Amino acid sequence: MVSPSHEALHRVFQADTTLVTCALDHLLGVTLPKIHAITRIDSDMTEHKALVRQADSVFLLETDKRPHAVIVESQLKEDHKKPAAWAYYASYMQANYGTDPVLLVICRDLATAKWARQVHRLGLSDAPCLLLHPLVLGPDNVPVLDTLDAACANPSLAVLSSLVHSLGPQASDILGVLAPALATIDVETALDLSHVTEAGLEGTPALQIWRALMSAMTFPYQTELERQGEAKGLAKGRVEGRAEGEAIAVLRVLRRRGIPVPEDARQRIAACTDTAQLEQWLDRALEVDTIDELFA
Repeated sequence: MVSPSHEALHRVFQADTTLVTCALDHLLGVTLPKIHAITRIDSDMTEHKALVRQADSVFLLETDKRPHAVIVESQLKEDHKKPAAWAYYASYMQANYGTDPVLLVICRDLATAKWARQVHRLGLSDAPCLLLHPLVLGPDNVPVLDTLDAACANPSLAVLSSLVHSLGPQASDILGVLAPALATIDVETALDLSHVTEAGLEGTPALQIWRALMSAMTFPYQTELERQGEAKGLAKGRVEGRAEGEAIAVLRVLRRRGIPVPEDARQRIAACTDTAQLEQWLDRALEVDTIDELFA
């Protein structure tokens, strides 16, 4: 089961596609041709339904020269089966889209980042048929955006900074400036980024810091969170508010993944007051391809 913290590390790039070029150019020093457009494209690379292969997020960069396909992968721990999957993703994008593939891996702990950053050899140990060298962002090369000016200058990068450094001592300082920085952008984008932040902090002590900040704030996007009932920790034990928030989260995930939701299904989700059922649907919403699979 894909965890919310895994999803958040790549979904922040979906919330603001310009973060792709920021990561490559500003953080990693990769020189790219002039970019005309950035488009998120289908990350499903399945060729036979019996074997599903899906990258986390994929973006098409249209440039003055050849297009580039940037494959953004979240990696929370070492997985020695993953380099083979990454090689498949890169080959698939070049073969099927005619693009130059770029593999960008996002990690929130230094050990995983160092593992991902090494050259991965596929094939015979003394005569590999393929050498895979990912570009990796981790705590050692993602800046700590702990000043309000820096967070306001690039709120999406501030979200990425908060997630990558969520296990470190700087998390509190980053979140403290991220919360007001989100109030400087449009409410819809701020909502998306605040949801990504909360999901990405799951399982870390920083989550309670973020929830405390959300409880104390009165910015426009926070007011909208309360109105929608989506901000966890604000319901003060009200089961109805929690159920409403879970239902909205299910519908939001389905919408962002492009899965059609008929009106009867929407009403079924919105009317559900069983929080355990809603949590199960929310987990399924991250993986299913149809609304029927959600209810199976």
